[in-house]
Amino acid sequence: MAGFIDTSEFRNGLKIEIDGEPFVIEYFQHVKPGKGSAFVRTKIRSLLSGRMLEPTMKSGDKVGVPDIEQKDMEFLYASGDEYHFMEKKSYEQTFITAAALGESKNFLKENTQVEVLYWNGKAISVTLPNSVDLKVIKCDPGVRGDTVSGALKPATLETGYTINVPLFINEGDVLKIDTREGGKYLTRVSSAG
Repeated sequence: MAGFIDTSEFRNGLKIEIDGEPFVIEYFQHVKPGKGSAFVRTKIRSLLSGRMLEPTMKSGDKVGVPDIEQKDMEFLYASGDEYHFMEKKSYEQTFITAAALGESKNFLKENTQVEVLYWNGKAISVTLPNSVDLKVIKCDPGVRGDTVSGALKPATLETGYTINVPLFINEGDVLKIDTREGGKYLTRVSSAG
């Protein structure tokens, strides 16, 4: 652990350590009630398991600063439950398990550039680009004249993940997908036709 920080320094995205486990602050709110002492409501996500906690801390409480390092790496391949990454400069390779990656694994294709998060020298998670381009490998064909506004259909992407897309999307289309909201369709990059 690299020291301590006070609750007054909390901000969204800050990485903290509680009871020897690294967390990221998803949300916080300083509360000053009419009576009693001020406190901080937080929502934190474990960087190891992905579980969410909602601890309340007294104003002025201190939490640890985790020993965290981020490296720019490239996704190479998946082998069973392991996803392999390589640092471009040193060619150093590491892997992260599917469980540790969580939803992120649904948007990884070969050569995707990511930031790999290391805690105490061990790779524990990745930060994806905000959007990725993925090819549709399976979906029902678009029907001419079917112009119902906002209607969606399922489409399976090259990573095996299924999302809902507009009716005009066809197999072979390349789509821009938002990785931050569980894989939301943004736009069609190129058409198969």
